[in-house]
Amino acid sequence: MLGVKRVLLWVMALFYFSAGVMHFVNAAFFIRIVPDYLPWHAALVYVSGVCEIGLGVLVLIPATREFAAWGIIALLIAVFPANVNMLVHRIPLREGTPPDMVALWLRLPLQGVLIAWAWWYTRRPGTAAFSQGARVR
Repeated sequence: MLGVKRVLLWVMALFYFSAGVMHFVNAAFFIRIVPDYLPWHAALVYVSGVCEIGLGVLVLIPATREFAAWGIIALLIAVFPANVNMLVHRIPLREGTPPDMVALWLRLPLQGVLIAWAWWYTRRPGTAAFSQGARVR
């Protein structure tokens, strides 16, 4: 199990780092999905991008892993309204294309999967919830 958990840690780190970079590369997409009731759409997109990049790096460092995993969970909860906004307002994943309603619906439970994945790394070695006490370095 140790090997799988370590590989998935690196996958998760790369996922969040890449997603954070995309907030700068394709800011227009992210700005488009921020709910209207929130202020400073561009600033929120850039701040969340910095957070994703930072958390993606910090989750790889054993001393900051638990903090980073909780940060990822908090971030996923914070951005959930954008996924709901996409669904409610039928905002397509690619501008100029029709919305893929299946993909928009699947984004909602996917947040739960991503939260569970991050939660796996909040467990400290030696606790019962930490996959039989295996250490991930």
